[in-house]
Order: sequence, then structure tokens, then C-alpha cells
Amino acid sequence: MMNKKIVITALFFLLVSHTAISQKQLNSPYSRFNIGSLELQGSFKSRAMGGVGIAMRDNNSIHYMNPASYSSLDTNSFVFDFGADFGINSLKQGDNKYSSNDMNFKHLMLGFPITKKWGVAAGIVPVSHGYYNISSNVSETDDNSVKGEYNSSYSGSGGFSSFFLGTGVNILKNLSVGVNMNIMFGSLERTRSVVPEDIDNYFTNIYESIKINGINFDYGLQYMTNIKDDYFLNAGFTFVSGKSYKSDYEYFATRSSYYNYIADTLDFSEAAAPIKLPQMYKAGVAFGKQNKYTVGFDIVSIPWSKSNIPGNEIYVANTITYALGVEYIPEKYSTAILKRIEYRFGAHLGDNYLVLDGHQLKEKGASFGLGIPLRRSISKVNLFVDYTQKSGSKSLGQHSENVITIGGSLNLYDFWFFKRRYN
Repeated sequence: MMNKKIVITALFFLLVSHTAISQKQLNSPYSRFNIGSLELQGSFKSRAMGGVGIAMRDNNSIHYMNPASYSSLDTNSFVFDFGADFGINSLKQGDNKYSSNDMNFKHLMLGFPITKKWGVAAGIVPVSHGYYNISSNVSETDDNSVKGEYNSSYSGSGGFSSFFLGTGVNILKNLSVGVNMNIMFGSLERTRSVVPEDIDNYFTNIYESIKINGINFDYGLQYMTNIKDDYFLNAGFTFVSGKSYKSDYEYFATRSSYYNYIADTLDFSEAAAPIKLPQMYKAGVAFGKQNKYTVGFDIVSIPWSKSNIPGNEIYVANTITYALGVEYIPEKYSTAILKRIEYRFGAHLGDNYLVLDGHQLKEKGASFGLGIPLRRSISKVNLFVDYTQKSGSKSLGQHSENVITIGGSLNLYDFWFFKRRYN
């Protein structure tokens, strides 16, 4: 009965996720550029630990950032994980402040073993979002005023998502390898309008659209060794190959007046120019004591300077990100639920891939979370709170963004083909 409920629930959320994911509406002016604001990756367990996941592996979690971890799934088990988050973005530029919030479906993941030490997983996760809504009034005395007063507005929507299907297998006693096939899809729409206060002047509208789809692969390996007295040490590495995705790019600019409802086309272009995204290098280590605590550290390097994105290729730079996470479990097999709660802490620090006016944005953050077990079950509820600051240059007049994200996911664990003798 439990298996049927999980399957029905999984199919339902798969249908919901098809339309819900990557439609985040957290207002960020930095989403105007390239492929938008990049989403932090990882399950909610990883997010609570600062985003670590390259060397992480256990029998009831899906660590999709390294497909080699799928070999750790229990024989005859089934893992289903879906979650949503709520974000608050506070912007500050000098004395000006603004905030927005949004609740959004985050991920859906499924995992199960094929045989002992060979597992598979699949899921849908967000890659980036491109929502923003900005407006400003320019007076006749401003340097940017071409002729008279006008209102300038910018808006964007959409985002990119990825469906992954992967497998991981132990090829040696202490060595596991894996591969994910990633299908990336989605679109970004951006508009800019200039509306004059003087009805004798013309107003202009500019529309830009980027659609993308394509298949890419990432490869992973993990080396695991046991140290005396239940201590362990894991090392992991993943490589995501660079990829030129199929892309449809459209640019459309028009001019109109208050007296003429028919817009004049100033510029129009459309092309099937590919979007090239760079390769990624990720490495991590995890150390701890079985069923007691884990400490993980990851480093991620992405050469964004090798990318090619229509209309925005000058705004990118190479990035390096560091993540550190800790998990502590008082008594994993205690009959008291409070003693089985998993406590998680983490932090991350690194570069943002955007470069504006010659300055590369920086990011840093801290996180906390809980893994709350369900009664008489291995299943659990994973909660996390993450604070991330995205900062520009104050001397250049760039704003900072402070994002607080609160997320919750249901991690269901059950057994396939296992008949209970007693209810």
C-alpha cells in the first residue's frame, strides 16, 4: 500500500513540476544578464550543509551532484524526495531599500537500486531564473535624459531547468563511478520600455527572448575508505562537459507615439545561434563517524569566460566556490524521535559569474537545517534556512542583495518487493 501511495504521489508532483519549476518570481535586477540568477544546487540536506555533496553518500538520500553516490542506495529500497522553498530578497543601494518574496516548487527526485551496489536516480531541478521588474523616472535635468522627462522600465520572466537521469555503480570495493544525462530546457523573456512624459515624443519597446534545449552529461567518481572504530573518509570528483545547446534567440525593437497605434519596427532579428555553457570541475571530501557526524568540504571551479550567450557574452568571468558543512546525529537508532533529529550547519563563499562595470560580484552565505524523522520510519522531513548575500561594488553604485531562503522537503523511503508478514 505504501509503495502505491509513493508512486501516485510521485506522478502527481511530476506533472505539477512540469509547469511550476523555474517560474520563480524573486525580484533580482542581476537576473537581467546572461542566463539569469543561478540557483544553488543540491538536495535540502546538502543546502542545510552549505551546499556540499560531491563526496556525500548514504542509503536514503539522493546526492545528484555526484552520480557515483547512487550506488549507496539500499537493495530493494525506493527513495522519493520533493520540496518547495520560500525566499525573501532584500535589495539595498545607498539609502534605497526594496524587498520581494516568493514561494516556489524546488525539486522532485526518485532513486532506487538495480542490484546491490548499483543504483539509478532521476529528477527535475532548477538551473536559473530570470525574474525582475525595475522602473525609474528620468527628469529633463538628468544626464541620461535624451529629450525631456521619461519613464524607463525593465522586466523579465522565465528560467531554465534540468531533468537528470543517472546511474552509479561500485566497480571496485572502495570505488564508485557514475554518470548523469541532463536535459536542459526553458526560456527567458526580457522587455524594456521608454515612455516619455511629453505626448509629442515617441516611446520605444524592446523585447528579447532566449529559448534553450539540449542534452549534456556529467561524470563522477567517489573513493570510500573505512577507518577504525566506524570512522570513514570519502573523496569525490565530478566533471561536467562544456556544451553548445540549441538556442532560439529573438530581438524585436519598436517605436510608437500617442497618436499612432501602429508601431514602427526599428530592429528585428532572430537566429538559431547556440548557447555555449562551460565545463565544470567539482571536488569534495567527507569525513566522519558512521551514524554520528559528518564533515564535508567542496570546491567548484567553472570557467565562465569560455561561454557564449547571445547578447550578453561580455558580462561573465570564471568562478571558484567553496562550501563547508557539518551534520550531527545524537542517537540515530534511539526510540525517542527527538534524539534522532539530524542537525546540520554550513557555509559557502565564492564568486558570482557576473561582471558589471569591470567588477565581479561576490557571494557568501550560511545555512542551518534539521532532518526530522517520521514516526516508526526511515523517512524524514528535511528543513533548511539559508542566508546568501550577493554584493556589488558600492563605489560603482551597485546594489547588494540579501536572500533568506526557507525550504522544506519530504524524503520518503520504502522497500520494493518486500512483503510484511504482519500489519
